[in-house]
Amino acid sequence: MGSRQERHRSDHDLVPLAALISRELRNEKMEKPTVRYGCAAQSKKGEDYYLMTTDCQRIHGNPSSAFSVFAIFDGHNGTAAAVYSRDHLLNHVLGAIPCGLGRDEWLQALPRALVVGFVKTDKEFQKKGQTSGTTATFVIVDRWTVTVASVGDSRCILDTQGGAVSELTVDHRLEENAEERERVTASGGEVGRLCIFGGTEIGPLRCWPGGLCLSRSIGDMDVGEFIVPIPYVKQVKLSTVGGRLIIASDGVWDAVSSDMAAKSCHGLPAELAARQVVKEALRTRGLKDDTTCIVVDIIPPDNTVQPATPPKKYNKLRSLFFRRKSHKSAAKLSKKLSAVGIVEELFEEGSAMLAERLGSEDSNGPSMSGLFICAVCQVDLAASEGISVHAGSIFSTSSKPWQGPFLCADCCNKKDAMEGKRPSGVKVT
Repeated sequence: MGSRQERHRSDHDLVPLAALISRELRNEKMEKPTVRYGCAAQSKKGEDYYLMTTDCQRIHGNPSSAFSVFAIFDGHNGTAAAVYSRDHLLNHVLGAIPCGLGRDEWLQALPRALVVGFVKTDKEFQKKGQTSGTTATFVIVDRWTVTVASVGDSRCILDTQGGAVSELTVDHRLEENAEERERVTASGGEVGRLCIFGGTEIGPLRCWPGGLCLSRSIGDMDVGEFIVPIPYVKQVKLSTVGGRLIIASDGVWDAVSSDMAAKSCHGLPAELAARQVVKEALRTRGLKDDTTCIVVDIIPPDNTVQPATPPKKYNKLRSLFFRRKSHKSAAKLSKKLSAVGIVEELFEEGSAMLAERLGSEDSNGPSMSGLFICAVCQVDLAASEGISVHAGSIFSTSSKPWQGPFLCADCCNKKDAMEGKRPSGVKVT
């Protein structure tokens, strides 16, 4: 069996690297924003970890294809899951994207690849038999496009030049998310508060067994597979005005609101801004938890002409709102949105059902070698070994269980366990 990379290379031999780079340069604007960033942290338990890298490349050796990655992993019950996710999640995400894609196709493939990367990271970590868990807020910045995937209650917000603040993540706290409570109970979990002597209930809503306050995370194999690693994903395109991202663990968000965090650091460069957000959180609540903040500024190039003041008919609207992209008029719409400082929503999905997130297209069907590929772990499958992600799924709207994507038996077992059909079979050591 050939490796996945070998298959993809053979699939794309008709697109030489020089031609691909030429297409990149021809189709993309040469001007791109400057990305500046800073991080600050105060440790209480020592379970927060983060990732910051600006030297990733979609096409190896082509600087114009560079993108940046920023992430926060807030561990619990130990650091193992946070450390493993920091070290492996990016590679698992990139490994799920086919080789040879242009920038637009690459960005369109990212949301699905993020789902695959999160699930694979969770699956591989659980094989270690460790009971640690972690939140994950994972941000990819490619020019003006920002893609965010998250599980847990670390948060990413967007602050635009006009002062409007929007959340690019959804908190997966059982206390605050009724939809997640319903999903957990439907999958076999129990949700309730901690009971003390006399039957008095205290604290936030938790999932039992295990007592976790979150409904989604990476790891946590001792809690139950209904605590899923499938992320909420949002992808937006900024206007040429740029914007500021604030990514932080719950040590910040338990102390200050999104608006307060953004206002506390207005006018400061990224490094000082991150320190100020942490300082504000500590001033408000004290150091009761690990408190970590990353600030990312996406700044227009110096020769970028600032957009004109929006017409009066926009004065009653928020300076930031989201609209979905129309495929037929994408170019014209982008120009109009950019002209008035509006952020364009390209993608948003938060379903916890793997079949819905992987879709029904035959995107990982037979390769050149006649083999199938597991949509999650990327291993080769014989035609008789692949199991459709839609097979037997009571949650799937697909009526074609023979249709891809396909899973190996191990990943199919993982999917069924997440839906509450049967235990995953993973043992705690």
